Amino acid sequence: MVIQPRSVDSSIVIDLIVARLRWLADLPRTARRAIALAMDITHCVVSVWLAFSIRLGAWDLVSPAVGMVLAVAIPSWLVAARWCGVYRSIIRFAGGRTMIDLAIACLILSLPMITIFSFIGIKDVPRTIGVLQPMLLLLLLALSRIAIRYALVDILHVARQRRGRRVAIYGAGRAGQQLGFAIRQDGDAALVCYFDDDRSIEGHRVDGVRIHGTANIGQTIQEQALDEIFLALPGVPRSRRIQIVEQLKHHSVRVRSLPSLGNIIDGRVSVRDLRDVQVEELLGRDPVPPDETLLSGAIEEKVVLVSGAGGSIGSELCRQIMSRRPRRLILVEHSEYALYSILTELQERVGADRKVEIVPELADISQALVASRIMRRHRPQTVVHAAAYKHVPLVEGNPLSGLRNNVFGTYHCCLEAERAGASRFILVSTDKAVRPTNVMGASKRICELILQARADEGSGTIFSMVRFGNVLGSSGSVVPRFRQQIAEGGPITLTHRDVTRYFMTIPEAAQLVMQAGAMAKGGEVFVLDMGESIRIYDLARSMIQLSGCTVRDENDPDGDIAIEEIGLRPGEKMYEELLIGDNPEPTDHSRIMRAREARMDWAELSRLLDEMARGLDAGDAERAMAVVRHAVPDYAHPNRPAVSDHIGSRRVAGA
Repeated sequence: MVIQPRSVDSSIVIDLIVARLRWLADLPRTARRAIALAMDITHCVVSVWLAFSIRLGAWDLVSPAVGMVLAVAIPSWLVAARWCGVYRSIIRFAGGRTMIDLAIACLILSLPMITIFSFIGIKDVPRTIGVLQPMLLLLLLALSRIAIRYALVDILHVARQRRGRRVAIYGAGRAGQQLGFAIRQDGDAALVCYFDDDRSIEGHRVDGVRIHGTANIGQTIQEQALDEIFLALPGVPRSRRIQIVEQLKHHSVRVRSLPSLGNIIDGRVSVRDLRDVQVEELLGRDPVPPDETLLSGAIEEKVVLVSGAGGSIGSELCRQIMSRRPRRLILVEHSEYALYSILTELQERVGADRKVEIVPELADISQALVASRIMRRHRPQTVVHAAAYKHVPLVEGNPLSGLRNNVFGTYHCCLEAERAGASRFILVSTDKAVRPTNVMGASKRICELILQARADEGSGTIFSMVRFGNVLGSSGSVVPRFRQQIAEGGPITLTHRDVTRYFMTIPEAAQLVMQAGAMAKGGEVFVLDMGESIRIYDLARSMIQLSGCTVRDENDPDGDIAIEEIGLRPGEKMYEELLIGDNPEPTDHSRIMRAREARMDWAELSRLLDEMARGLDAGDAERAMAVVRHAVPDYAHPNRPAVSDHIGSRRVAGA
């Protein structure tokens, strides 16, 4: 019987090689340095043998002459290598700089070699050995570095191509090339190809990786079985980025972006810089450009107080204010943890530069005595009132707490700021104050009425209000909730597929507050030109698709994540509005407008607020809400009929 030799599966051999290479790559730094040192000493010995062989035409491995050359070459190399920091370089990242260091080290080595063996001369040692040996050693060192780099980077990269995530880079420019290098060096993914809009480089290669055009990007994604696409386009305008995102989101690939232009300039591109495409990049408009003159007008060298300093908007306001060099910044916050977080962050930003004094105040500024104490102690010149309950369903279910915090927080804060001599008082309001359908929106409209009435009284404090839409990424907003639901495998829940909202970024919101406050003359309501509203259902679909998943619906019952409608919550609108009236006035800023509002005189409003306070003190929500309906006659709760009562109100037209 003839026994057939058993064939060895090539994949087993490859797996074995890959495992050994990974073991080598994962050795401790000291162990790898010792291996490199032993390898280079071996190269020294081999280079001496090669030099003698080339010069004499015969191999003479053991002789006094060879030993004498080795006795000079090895110590000289160790000194030269230490001097040039050869072993501080990581071999698997070897590149042009590494080769230059090796060349300099070999040049230093050649000095004693040439001096001793070429100029002085040693018996039985050819004079050319002093020149040949350093040259041959440099060749061996360079070849070994290239071989190790190929083994530890390229072979492992090929292995990842077989089993790991398959990725492509959109953008074959400098940023894309640096990102590609980073992926090949230390990424856990396999770089399959590049995409680029420049048709002149289509079909070319970057370090062996092919560049594809974008005309048939969907076909290429399918053919290459791509899992992710990384956008390396830090300098591309927002409009083009939106087009690219819209193009990619229809394919089952996760899209991540490299946002930091500064890192590209500094040459520090890393896989860790990648992040999911932000929802901000899906906005159908460019961000509102800040006017630095307006930004600094009410802040620079002034005492500034921010209430609600630990909230999403309040904390960003504090960051923006800090960069405009106030003399003192007072942080007022009811939540201990939120105050600690923003205080720690700002102190780290200030560092050794203590020109800006930061004062934390852990307090509930909706209490009259607390507001009075804080204002009289610090006497701020600019007050930004961002403290409020804003979560619509929670305030709807807790109207007593919502009205006390929002309405009387503003009431006490603005009165005490005025008494303390504040120059400016800026209220952070909301689009939900326009024809409100919920307690939160109605409470913010009353806050606006308070400031307008104080302005009409001829106050020495300039009161203004800033109204904007939903803030992306703020606490309680839909975007973090959608991200969490996607991470958990769905479903995404939304109230209604036709709900639309205006969106802006947190930095935009903070800049708007400061710029509008600086423009105010007294009693104005400022709004941002926020472009077109966004349908929440479309936002949810985009977030699912950009995460690399598919939407499960009637067209794709096998999709990854479903979108479920749960119905409008109490007090929630289908569509948000930003203005009352149809004749907004322009301002000094091209994207900020001034709304025309109906107002209420201070005497009448004070009487209504006293009635509301009595209702709150008695725990009588209906009594307090009756005041709300009279103060805000266009408040229309969709699920509750209007309540008639005897409280009258008198309103005057606003300018």
